[in-house]
Amino acid sequence: MRVTGEQRARKDTEGSGDGAAVYRPRPVVLAVDDEPGVRESLRLILGEEFEVLEAADGAAALAILGARRVDVALLDVRMPGEPGSRVLPQILAIDESIPVILITADPHVRMAVDAMKAGAYDYLAKPFDVDEILGLVREAAQRRGMERELHYLRAELDRAHGFDQLVGRHPRMVRLYELIAQVSQTHATVLITAESGTGKELVARAIHNQSPRRAQPFVAVNLAAIPDSLLESELFGHEKGAFTGAYARKPGKFELAHGGTLFLDEVGSLRIDLQAKLLRALQEREIERLGGTRTIQVDVRVIAATNTDLRQAIRDRTFREDLYYRLHVVPVGVPPLRERKSDLPDLAAHFVRKYAREFKKDVRALSRGARVALEGYDWPGNVRELENIIERGVALATRPVIGLDDLPLELAMHEVGPAHGENEPGPLTLREARDRFEQAYVLRALERENWNQSRAARGLGVHRNTLLARLAAWGIRREAPAPTPARPATGGDASGRA
Repeated sequence: MRVTGEQRARKDTEGSGDGAAVYRPRPVVLAVDDEPGVRESLRLILGEEFEVLEAADGAAALAILGARRVDVALLDVRMPGEPGSRVLPQILAIDESIPVILITADPHVRMAVDAMKAGAYDYLAKPFDVDEILGLVREAAQRRGMERELHYLRAELDRAHGFDQLVGRHPRMVRLYELIAQVSQTHATVLITAESGTGKELVARAIHNQSPRRAQPFVAVNLAAIPDSLLESELFGHEKGAFTGAYARKPGKFELAHGGTLFLDEVGSLRIDLQAKLLRALQEREIERLGGTRTIQVDVRVIAATNTDLRQAIRDRTFREDLYYRLHVVPVGVPPLRERKSDLPDLAAHFVRKYAREFKKDVRALSRGARVALEGYDWPGNVRELENIIERGVALATRPVIGLDDLPLELAMHEVGPAHGENEPGPLTLREARDRFEQAYVLRALERENWNQSRAARGLGVHRNTLLARLAAWGIRREAPAPTPARPATGGDASGRA
């Protein structure tokens, strides 16, 4: 057996329509023929567009298929040992989706019919016509790529999509956009550290969408959501019969992300034994399927994310230090919502538009009282919690403007108060709880009277000056400006929300 081409997936950079570089891994063709001259001819014909692997017989071909990703196989019918007609079903048993083109010196109709019945993609007659073989292999490789994309899209439809864009003009968000633009042009591994609900997957998608790999799959995996018993199979795939219920060979997420980006969320929850396999995949760019005996080369860019302190996990011996440094090549932090409250109007307006379209309702904005309530909340669930509250508000709204009555009462009466020290916020004191209840009650009274302060004061049973004093103490102005829509934070795909 002689294998030509690079042993790892080769990287081609091509120009896209907008002039930017697009990363496309070269399709891999396996040429199986006992004649060295035929293999050399195939390599010369196909080598410009494809990575060509060579095998002199069926056994060598099966060994390559067990160790390498192959997109198209060219199989000679007459070879020493097992003929191509017997090798064909063995190839399809390894991967039934590989297009196999039979090569024959006997181009009869019966041969074509028998080949198709056996599962071959097509057949070629010797001597080769250069245009014919190039066209056929291109067509087969395109079909293989479309099947991979379909598999990926089906997996995408099975998961709930996160945020669709980044929104925010806070200085920390601007720095985040700049970092995304810089790191996206490299293949460096990225570690995103942020609290839950801040949009870690969105940041990963923004990096992918601006990178040369953007035309290839983005595969996201929440490691904490997969049972331990299935995690290895999900990441690295498994062979048929690897365990009870493994009725067919299944590619793992690494293989599905070949040429693209693999996003590993909650990487701190990964078991120690799987951390070793992940480290090997990052270092050697190869994996081994569960139940398999051969390594498979993969070309993926890994972006990991965590909401835990991995350095503390290293001290607790629950996370490998060598894996941490392999992941921590480019650290990216996402600020929690409570530290960028100036972005609340833009975020809220974005979600109002989103769910008004989705629910087909004429809802356009938040009332002044609702905006005040949002700004007074500490958002322990971050942007995800804000999105859920706005979704609820749009769903329940009976007017074009979402009012306080459309928001949950706990938004104003949440039980967590301002931080008392450097760490977690503490519980509300009695004074804080009373003040928050009073503020929520007053705001609702103002909304009922369309912010006519005299009528609201009469309804509350207080003097108008008393009401004005309370509003001033809470920092609520008589006239509050309406929120303005956010400008795109960066050019292209980095605009949106986190």
